[in-house]
Amino acid sequence: MASVGECPSPVPVKEKKLMDVKLGELPSWILMRDFTPKGIAGAFQRGYYRYYNKYVNVKKGGVAGISMVLAAYVLFNYCRCYKELKHERLRKYH
Repeated sequence: MASVGECPSPVPVKEKKLMDVKLGELPSWILMRDFTPKGIAGAFQRGYYRYYNKYVNVKKGGVAGISMVLAAYVLFNYCRCYKELKHERLRKYH
């Protein structure tokens, strides 16, 4: 039985979104996720469709959706090449 200030969770932990999971429920929530290749591919597909419908497939679209993808691409390549860029920065050209 729940105490006065506490209400029981009507939604099972497995069906909750990450933002709705309490800190104490987080380990059990993570263990209930599907980490098979099919589950990971489904998560990427859901993320893609969510992004596409929110920023690209809109009535009055702008450059926001495409510019976020471009910014992520530039940041990814900068992080990938950081080791070489760091050595270039320390070289003297005289």
